[in-house]
Amino acid sequence: MRKPAMWTNRKSICRQGAKTRSFFFGALVSWCSENFSFFCCNAILKRLLAAFLVFCCSCQSQQQSLQKPDGRLPAADGLSGQADAGNGALIFPNEKHFSRVRQLTREGENSAEAYFSFGQSPQRLIFQSTRPPFQCDQIFILDLLSNAPPKLVSTGKGRTTCGYFLKGNRHIVFSSTHLGGEACPPPPSFSRGYVWAVYPDYDIFVARDDGSDLRQLTDSPGYDAEATVSPDGKKIVFTSTRDGDLDIYTMNVDGSGVRRLTSTPGYDGGPFFSPDGKHIVYRAHHPQTPEALKEYQELLKENLIRPSQLDIYVMNADGSNPRQITNNGAANFAPFFHPGGKKIIFTSNLADPKRRNFDLFLIDLDGTNQERVTFCDDFDGFPMFSPDGKKLVFCSNRNAAVPRQTNVFIADWVE
Repeated sequence: MRKPAMWTNRKSICRQGAKTRSFFFGALVSWCSENFSFFCCNAILKRLLAAFLVFCCSCQSQQQSLQKPDGRLPAADGLSGQADAGNGALIFPNEKHFSRVRQLTREGENSAEAYFSFGQSPQRLIFQSTRPPFQCDQIFILDLLSNAPPKLVSTGKGRTTCGYFLKGNRHIVFSSTHLGGEACPPPPSFSRGYVWAVYPDYDIFVARDDGSDLRQLTDSPGYDAEATVSPDGKKIVFTSTRDGDLDIYTMNVDGSGVRRLTSTPGYDGGPFFSPDGKHIVYRAHHPQTPEALKEYQELLKENLIRPSQLDIYVMNADGSNPRQITNNGAANFAPFFHPGGKKIIFTSNLADPKRRNFDLFLIDLDGTNQERVTFCDDFDGFPMFSPDGKKLVFCSNRNAAVPRQTNVFIADWVE
């Protein structure tokens, strides 16, 4: 996969041309000084000089913007996306698992939860984003083989979340509130502290990958969202309040065969299948005291949850043998299996004593060998490996154009 030839050739010219530019610039200045009166009267020469100065400056700027934090230049090949290295640090010290990082989005306030299409070397990403003219998240697809802008595939109405490809990549699944109203649902009030909204109008839909042929899969009262797909493409795993609590369920891709997998009081959600489809990793908060359980249930009645403490769990794909992986008192979420099936990558604020900054971490399935992956002083989250383990897509506030702007990035992964 290569960048457009014009972009690659310009970089090559800029990198090779520093000495050449200096030589010709000096010669041009010398000639102009010796022929000042002639030069001032010649409009063509004025334009040529102006164009040459612009070229020199733009090449110098281009070379600087391509530099990594350690001064190295990234390779010319790689996934195209909407932008390359940008003008900020994309790889931070100690991020030894990243050999190269591409910034794929720049527009809007929130581009997050980006997930690969099926295939060993995925060619597309599906993600949610708040960008003009929309006031809240909609679902978009980004082609990784071109510089085409992201394409809207949701209705543009209501709020959407959790887009995912179905196997074959001709259909997608996502959740939307548009049947409950075309306007964006109001954000939660923080009078109860930091909380997440669990909008009861969320239902799960499938559509073609261009957004056409939209079909509703769930119609039970309450929240139905956080849907992802099994590796064989036969099952959808999702989170629902249909039985009065936030629990994890599976269903067939046509919406039939719904089965409840979790039943412990508290929040169970954000599920993903293992590469072999035999296990499910998820986040959970199970209140341990009557007082904590009461607070959780009262918030849920208001369609809210408090995510200040979440842990990573793994269970068999049929819901049996649930086991806790993390136990650190932090907010751990967005887990995803490493392609080898023996590790989990997840998002956590455990490294920040104030619990404000989130980074990516790796951990073995038995809860040992925890390792910090990212070291940005701002948000890093929602990681997903490509099936071949060569790429990691994640969302981050690094190199943000405005404070708290989240964008999609893709990294070449180094074991």
